[in-house]
Amino acid sequence: MASSRRLLRPLLYTSAAALTGGGLLYYINRPRSIPGSDPASVPPPRYTDDGRFSPPRFPLVKTRDEQIADLKKSAGIQSAVDIAKGATKSVLGSLRGNKDTSPTEQQLEKHEDAGPYDLLVIGGGATGAGIALDAATRGLKVAMVEREDFASGTSSKSTKLVHGGVRYLEKAVWELDYNQYKLVKEALRERKYFLDTAPHLSNWLPIMIPVQKWWQAPYFWAGTKFYDFLAGSEGIESSYFLTKSRALDAFPMLKKENLFGALVYYDGAHNDSRMNVSIAMTAALYGATVVNHLEVTSLEKDANGKLIGAKVKDRVQEKNGQTPQEFSIKAKGIINATGPFTDAVRKMDEPQVPEIVAPSSGVHVILPGYYSPSKMGLIDPKTSDGRVIFFLPWQGNTIAGTTDAPTAISQNPIAGEEEINWILSEIRGYLSPDLNVRRGDVLAAWSGIRPLVKDPHSKNTESLVRNHLITVSDSGLLTCAGGKWTTYRQMAEEAVDEAIKRYNLTTGPLLQAPRVSGSEMIDDAAPLDGACQTHQVRLVGAHGFSNTLFINLIQHFGLESIVAKHLTESYGDRAWTVAALSAPTEQRYPVRGLKISALYPFIDGEVRYAVRHEYAQTAVDVLARRTRLAFLNAQAALEALPTVIDLMSEELKWDKKRQEKEWKDAVQFLASMGLAKSKLSVTRKDVEDGKAGEYDEHERKLYSRHDRPADMMESDSKLASGEKPIVSTDSPVNK
Repeated sequence: MASSRRLLRPLLYTSAAALTGGGLLYYINRPRSIPGSDPASVPPPRYTDDGRFSPPRFPLVKTRDEQIADLKKSAGIQSAVDIAKGATKSVLGSLRGNKDTSPTEQQLEKHEDAGPYDLLVIGGGATGAGIALDAATRGLKVAMVEREDFASGTSSKSTKLVHGGVRYLEKAVWELDYNQYKLVKEALRERKYFLDTAPHLSNWLPIMIPVQKWWQAPYFWAGTKFYDFLAGSEGIESSYFLTKSRALDAFPMLKKENLFGALVYYDGAHNDSRMNVSIAMTAALYGATVVNHLEVTSLEKDANGKLIGAKVKDRVQEKNGQTPQEFSIKAKGIINATGPFTDAVRKMDEPQVPEIVAPSSGVHVILPGYYSPSKMGLIDPKTSDGRVIFFLPWQGNTIAGTTDAPTAISQNPIAGEEEINWILSEIRGYLSPDLNVRRGDVLAAWSGIRPLVKDPHSKNTESLVRNHLITVSDSGLLTCAGGKWTTYRQMAEEAVDEAIKRYNLTTGPLLQAPRVSGSEMIDDAAPLDGACQTHQVRLVGAHGFSNTLFINLIQHFGLESIVAKHLTESYGDRAWTVAALSAPTEQRYPVRGLKISALYPFIDGEVRYAVRHEYAQTAVDVLARRTRLAFLNAQAALEALPTVIDLMSEELKWDKKRQEKEWKDAVQFLASMGLAKSKLSVTRKDVEDGKAGEYDEHERKLYSRHDRPADMMESDSKLASGEKPIVSTDSPVNK
């Protein structure tokens, strides 16, 4: 008996260990649902047996002018006119003997619809657009206005990550900071919702952490595994360790010296401004009134000092050389979601109110795509001054950043040379010395202002937690500030919850929701019961998206492969509409799609789509936030500017003065994207004559991506020495 126990005990221990290990291995390698890998909810259209093809038909948003007319109705002006017209028609009808002409029911219903909004949201960034979508899908009557364009501020200048924040998790552990921990946990949950509701605009991205000392391996391994654990079912792939050879194979640009190996973990990446625009357009489809380039000039209060609305003016009229007329928007509640400009709006309400936002500058630079693998990012957790820097593939190029320093607030801050050179210096520290990291390789550089919530006990902005804060003033101004891109949906949900409570609003099911998918196969109204459902409300373009949709576009429209893939990853199923709006090339292949820049896959149909379906009103709206050309390459954006202005002039009927203003405004904006100072005075003719790429000797060192031409030997030239600029006896290739 004793001997059998001695035999059974190790057998039981071995079995238990095997079961535990096997369970752990299964958990780590269990099947996951990768966003975008599933078949589209709405399959792409196909040819019928008789050869007919029916392209998708999607619901349209109201025009910008119609949206402004709706805003004016909230003050009762337009609705009173409608009732007067109805009364006149009634009298005329009575004189003619018509019986069914009473204005009462139908006109009173119109008057009721034209009453004040439940909510007026000021700010069209990620938070403001998210609030508009949340409120609209709960059955509330909501308006959102933006002084510039959707995502014109911080929301277009992010690191392009959808992440929980490994550095916040590290701080949470070492500082025993529950708020940091809660932020990471919340962000990891929201990360999954983010990728599920917009799979065409977001994707999973493996990110490498180089390990330079052997003892760092268990430290980083424990941290990434804890990150995986916190993500739970919201995770996608488990982190893993790479040996030195495997790390160099995955990231060949990495410095070999002192490299022990690497840890790889997973986070999300996205196209931030297109995500923002898509949220706003989805809100508009669900009934929200959304208008960009509409500036709030003052807030309106009743006799008791409670807010009842705001005065606004149309900045597009100013751009057209007209004097804009201010008008009022009436609302039961007003929400301030203006990011870095939060305190400016709060001071409209209470001039002496203390500031709550600590603005922090985050500089990013864009480098050519050959600086990083197309499917692998990198994080340096400890830079020379203790900060964190990301190095990520994005839109075919490489994004590097970011800095973190207190700053003043401005609309389009300019990245300083000191910050740019610091980022380049840090990059040189972990890339192979064979790579010559040059200032001239910087294609674009920008500074975004993070609206961090101020902590009076903090000495610098780097130690601030990016929590969000919701406050309500005595007059009823609800302010939602702080947070980060990944948690925009949660911030919006909490803001709307607070607004419903504060303003005594009544939600309800959305009975007549539009078919956002463009198909009867999906009932978009099904989950909308009056509660917050934005975690499952798919954005414009998501329903018909799949990773193979681009093939259907190539086969039907004859698009270039890189263009078709770009369109599906930027517009989802709306790529059908964009492709249809693209002009024929008059070539055998590609059949459609005239590029606005030879270097990138952006085409003419995107400009038309931006104007007709996404409220683009300026050339910068298109270059920076509908396409991303200004963020990818400032010089290429300058060279594409004439084409964009011409296309928009056709759509919006711009006169010569407006075209000239667009040129000046766009060139000035490109200065904040890293365009050389000497280009600020460049004319359209200079660009069309090919002179935009000329630099003086000083700027050539800063902005040129190549050395002076010396790529031909003298013996290969058919011309006499010196007759061709690239051939001379003192050329480096002849020495």
